[in-house]
Amino acid sequence: MRLFYELVKLSFRLQLTYRTANLAGLATNFFFGLLRAAVLTALYGESREVAGFSLPAAITYTGLSQATIACLSFFGWWEIMYSVYSGDISSDLLKPMNYFAFWLARDLGRAIASFLVRGLTIMVAYELVFGITLPHSAGQWLAVGVALTLSLLVSFSYRFLVNLAAFWTPDARGVGRFAFGLSWFLSGFLMPLRFFPDWFVRLCNLTPFPSMVNTVIEVYLGVLAGPELLLALGTQILWIVILFVVGQLVLRAGVHKLVIQGG
Repeated sequence: MRLFYELVKLSFRLQLTYRTANLAGLATNFFFGLLRAAVLTALYGESREVAGFSLPAAITYTGLSQATIACLSFFGWWEIMYSVYSGDISSDLLKPMNYFAFWLARDLGRAIASFLVRGLTIMVAYELVFGITLPHSAGQWLAVGVALTLSLLVSFSYRFLVNLAAFWTPDARGVGRFAFGLSWFLSGFLMPLRFFPDWFVRLCNLTPFPSMVNTVIEVYLGVLAGPELLLALGTQILWIVILFVVGQLVLRAGVHKLVIQGG
């Protein structure tokens, strides 16, 4: 546990050293957030509500989704792929720590730093510019924290699994781009899932993607409460378990292949 904590702390500090990249990413996220907010404002027109979302709630949605981009590495994460291709995976597997836990610790440190530097800053900026919707109670804030933590674990477990494709192809970035691109459409990142037809929402709910973004947003906005909230959080936990188990099986097969080939 001490080693895990030290890795989280080291990764956190490392992420904070990228000042220029953090500021550039923050500016980009906020700029595109403004564009998305403008599109939704035009979509609403004179309407006060669309699919159960008021305009302030929809604006808040754009802020939240933009704020989680860096935290969840939504546009791609290739660290394990690079370690496989560089050969660093050999030393990583020899470390006195579970391989999944090793990368999880590194990702948690990065995610926490990104959330503090970019995520919170974007939400404060949205509050100043638009006046966003805020949770109404301490219990709702707690639920948001739990949902966000679980969403990060779902996201990491999925990214971990996608990166393992590097064991079977000399360049798995194409697989990664498809896998990460798919998550943009099915997670509620581009548009709230409630804006889509019921059949599409049911299709999305068969995947882990809504548990990455849509659940956090709906918990924050108070759309999910009571039994629905517990079901949503339980679904996140279920996907973490499923992705972790599948990831371990695929990792075992990949390492076996690596050993047989003399890696």
